Amino acid sequence: MTDTVTPQVGSETGLATLLRDLPRFDRIDRYIRGDHDGPYTPRTATDEYKLLAKRAVSNWLPLLVKTPAQALSVEGFRRAGITDGSQPPEWQAWQTNRMGARQAQIHRAALTFGQAWVTVLPDPADPRRPVIRGVSPRRMIAFYADPASDSLPLWALQVDTVPASADEAVKGWFIDGTGVTELSIGGKEGTKVLGFTAHSLGVCPVVRFAPDVDLEGRVTGVIEGMIPIQDRINQSVFDLLVAETFGSFKVRTISGMAPEIVRDPETGEPVYDPATGKPKVLPIQADASRFLVAPDPDTKFAQLDETPLQGYIDAIEMSVRHLAAVAQVPAQHLIAGTVANMSAEGLGAAESAMFRAIAEFKNSFGDSWETVGSLCALTAGSPPPERAHVVWGDAESRSLSQTVDALGKAVQMLGVPARALWPRIPGVTATDVDDWAQIQTEDDPGLRLADSIAKVPALAGAA
Repeated sequence: MTDTVTPQVGSETGLATLLRDLPRFDRIDRYIRGDHDGPYTPRTATDEYKLLAKRAVSNWLPLLVKTPAQALSVEGFRRAGITDGSQPPEWQAWQTNRMGARQAQIHRAALTFGQAWVTVLPDPADPRRPVIRGVSPRRMIAFYADPASDSLPLWALQVDTVPASADEAVKGWFIDGTGVTELSIGGKEGTKVLGFTAHSLGVCPVVRFAPDVDLEGRVTGVIEGMIPIQDRINQSVFDLLVAETFGSFKVRTISGMAPEIVRDPETGEPVYDPATGKPKVLPIQADASRFLVAPDPDTKFAQLDETPLQGYIDAIEMSVRHLAAVAQVPAQHLIAGTVANMSAEGLGAAESAMFRAIAEFKNSFGDSWETVGSLCALTAGSPPPERAHVVWGDAESRSLSQTVDALGKAVQMLGVPARALWPRIPGVTATDVDDWAQIQTEDDPGLRLADSIAKVPALAGAA
C-alpha cells in the first residue's frame, strides 16, 4: 500500500481486512471469556451428559494473560537532557490520560490477540494536549510500508463496531499523516465522508503493541496456540465428571434369589401389575443400616468396585503442566501446593522462564511506549527526545534486603551515581523519585544515597 490512499479506498480495504480477521479474533475472545467448544459427547448423549459437558469447561487461559501482564507496569519515562528534576512532557501526558491504570488493558489485549493499538491525537478543546487511547484489534487495522520494521503505519482505520457483513453500514475513522477523516462505510449508500479533523503531526499517530512479530509482519499472542491444550483439559475434566457421576460408587449385586412377591393381605394371592400383567415385587432395602438375608443357601452376594479417579486427576494435572510449560508460566501459578517450603531463591529460579518471556515483552512494549511518548511530546509542541526509555516496575521475586544490598555495593564499589539507582528500588515510582529529589535539595543538598542505603539492610533484617 502507498501513502496516497484516499480515505474512501482505505476504509473499504481496511474494513474488508477486519472482516477477514474477525473470525480468528472472535474465537480467541470466546475462549478467553470461557465460551469454549464443548468436549466430545456421543450423539445419543442424554441431558445428564450435556449438563456435565457444560460443567466441564475449566478456563485456564486468563491466567496465561494476567500472570505476565501483572508484571508489566510502566512507572516512568526517562529522557536525556533533563537534569533539573522536572518531568518530561510525555510523562505529563501519561498522567493526564490516567495511563497508569489504563496501560493494563492495552498489555492484556496485545498478549491475548497478538496485537493492540494506541492512538495519540490532539484534544479538540486544546490542540497541544495529547489524548492517548487504546483500541482493540477487533476494531482497528493499520497498513505499513514494512510491517515487520516500521514503528508507525502509513494509515489506519478504526470502526465503532465491526458489522456482520460488508453490506451493513458502520461508522469509522480513517487516520493518516494529515488528520482524521470520519466516514460511514458500507451499506446501501456506500462509503461517505462525514467530516475531517486535521492534525499537524505529519505522521499517522497509531502505535502497534505486539509481543511477537516475525519478519513477515505476522503477530502471535499467547492464547491462540493454547486452545488445543485447553480443549484437552476440558475433555479430561468431562471424563472425570462422568466417572464421578456414574462409576464412583460401589454397586452391590445378588444372584440366586428371587425377589419377594407382593400378596393380597386378605387372600394371600399375588398382586398383578395392570400395565405389565406380571406380579408386583417388593423392592430390596439395601443401605448401610440393613443386613441382607436370603432364604436360599445358594444365594450369592457380591459388589462391583468403584472406578478409580486418580488416573483422570493425573491426566488433568499433566495437561495443566503442559499448558504452563508451553506458555512459560510457572506451574505453581496454576497448580496449588507446588510452592510449599520454597525459598525466595528457589521461587525466583522456578519463575526464571516467565521473567525471560516478560523481558521480551518489555523490549517490544517498551519501544511502543517510547513511540507513544514521542507522539505526545510532538503534540505538546516539544521536540521528540533523541534518547528516551520507559522505566518498568520490578516484579521479580527478590527480597528487599537483597536489592538494597546490591544497590549499596554498586554505589560504594563501582561508583554508580546514587541518585541514578533510586528508580531501581522495588515499589518506587517516578513520582517518588521526583519527591525524593526535591526533599534532598530542600533539606540537605549534600545527602548521599549511599549513607541511606547502608542503613536499610539493618532495618530490613530487624523487620
